[in-house]
Amino acid sequence: MEKVNGIGGVFFRARDPEALSAWYEKHLGVNHYIPEPWKQREGYTVFAPFAQDTEYFGRAEQQWMINFRVDDLAAMTAQLEAAGIKVETNADWDSEVGKFARIHDPEGNPIELWQPNQ
Repeated sequence: MEKVNGIGGVFFRARDPEALSAWYEKHLGVNHYIPEPWKQREGYTVFAPFAQDTEYFGRAEQQWMINFRVDDLAAMTAQLEAAGIKVETNADWDSEVGKFARIHDPEGNPIELWQPNQ
């Protein structure tokens, strides 16, 4: 059986696509497809639909949330906070798979940051 071998892109609507792309590149290092697409390092990618009534994403109308792996969550948190970006942490989010934090992009989309356990 043929299977997909990775995520080819994450596409979503934005009020100001150029400004939002610049924010992702500046603060998270995720560049737009020009001049070259962002390339993720090897590792697992979780594909997990949630119940329609989940509160995990925040706003009820929020249909998606992206999760980025990071090497050092504490360093990333400090970097984002130094840039004036609010970082949410909660010890209850940490689990046997790693540590988590959450930020929101300038348009209010939730972004989960994950430092996997080694």
